[in-house]
Amino acid sequence: MQKVLLLCAALAVSCNSTQQSVAEHTALASPDEITYASTITEEELKEHLYTYASDPFEGRETGTPGQKKAVEYLENAYREMEVAPALGDAGYLQKVPLELARLPTGSITINGADLKNGEGFLTFSPGTGHLDEVVFVGYGIETPGYSDYRNMDVEGKYLLMKAGEPRNADGTYLISGTNKESGWSNLSEGIDKRQAVARSKGARGFFYVDDANFARYKRYFDRMQRNNSGRMGLASPENSPQMLVVQSDVAAKIYPGFEKNTVAEVYPVDIDLNVDSKSEAVDSENVIAYIPGSVYPNEYLVISSHLDHIGVSSDGAINNGADDDGSGTVAMLEIAEAFKKAAEDGKGPKRSVVFLHVTGEEKGLLGSQYYTDYSPAFPLEQTVANLNIDMIGRIDPKREGNRNYIYLIGSDKLSTDLHKLSEAVNEKYSGLELDYTYNDENDPNRFYYRSDHYNFAKNNIPIIFYFNGTHVDYHRPGDTPDKINYDLLENRTRLIFHTAWEIANRDTRVIVDKPTR
Repeated sequence: MQKVLLLCAALAVSCNSTQQSVAEHTALASPDEITYASTITEEELKEHLYTYASDPFEGRETGTPGQKKAVEYLENAYREMEVAPALGDAGYLQKVPLELARLPTGSITINGADLKNGEGFLTFSPGTGHLDEVVFVGYGIETPGYSDYRNMDVEGKYLLMKAGEPRNADGTYLISGTNKESGWSNLSEGIDKRQAVARSKGARGFFYVDDANFARYKRYFDRMQRNNSGRMGLASPENSPQMLVVQSDVAAKIYPGFEKNTVAEVYPVDIDLNVDSKSEAVDSENVIAYIPGSVYPNEYLVISSHLDHIGVSSDGAINNGADDDGSGTVAMLEIAEAFKKAAEDGKGPKRSVVFLHVTGEEKGLLGSQYYTDYSPAFPLEQTVANLNIDMIGRIDPKREGNRNYIYLIGSDKLSTDLHKLSEAVNEKYSGLELDYTYNDENDPNRFYYRSDHYNFAKNNIPIIFYFNGTHVDYHRPGDTPDKINYDLLENRTRLIFHTAWEIANRDTRVIVDKPTR
């Protein structure tokens, strides 16, 4: 529901606003802004990081005592700065309901033929019972202007849907209206969208036909099976549908007409589900602080980073995560301090600025997903932008000798306005090279989908992801505080502060002119 509200709001703004210049949109440069930015220093960043990424924090793995130390450190830092808790009397900590589910075992029987999980189909969640019908729903897509469900009642039922999306007679894609695929064809985004629609309609589960990516799911399944590892996720609500990934030959046994039919249909089947999994609760939390706006207190800029890392290796080596994402975490503390000093001088931000430290990023963007999809501390429709900071303290080896840079991802995906503002701020204050290498939609690394900004972007909230690229110590014990380039960390953090300052203090909120469909 929030996605539809955001889309409508974005379109309304676009229709009623002309594209003003960046100069008109951007707050005038002031000595005050430069003064507060100068409080962000190498020395303070280093002091924070040598503690936050130290051995006693044990790599900050989600749900472990080390992660609890990280949460306590952040909570104490905001309390000392007297930056208000976002949850009012409930404080700074937002409990995120997580569970560690073991790889499900069992089988399904289709018309008397048994298929074992991992051999014919793949599922990462349990499901039991008998099915005497499935509902074919085409591509499983539903948008304001198109639906594969055709008003079909699917509550409590299992669905069959296929990957991809419909085309027009001229070969263009129906959803986008162009030759370009929409997000429904994207592996990560498309699954999220389909699951959200199925859940909203009360479906019990769905068979998902995806020949192109079945091998990728299978590799992940096999790795979990070899390691006897669990899959951490948000604790499943009662109406969370089971997803079973199948190939075309299995789909044809369930519903022979799935490849050609374009109309939703109830089809009789004889299927027994017998897939079981054990799970255990994981105790974890987000940390959220904020500075209320002085003019537009009900509009919110969210600055985010993830507080967790990957913990201790099997050989006992601690993965300190100084860059990933200690660098983003301490940058946020310094940015918060700068905004707080401005507020104390009566020059606080016009819009509210939210400092969101999320858990479970390394487990699948779980803390940010919980914030956006289930329990936002502030309304998403009033959230004007998200600036996400994930690894900004090192140098990509490909950039050696040319270190004065930062990778930007996503700044132009939803808002031309935000992208232009970002570039203007950098030119005015920082002079960094803004490298858009990983902003390419065809980037094989798919970084746009791999950090916490994505959960805001999928809700049509404009984002910028700040990133220095990977390096030899990425997700290894060598990611330690002594290898951070603190002068670069200072410059990059100041750039983010200046960008946040402009977004928070301009007269109009960032315009969304390219909403997702």
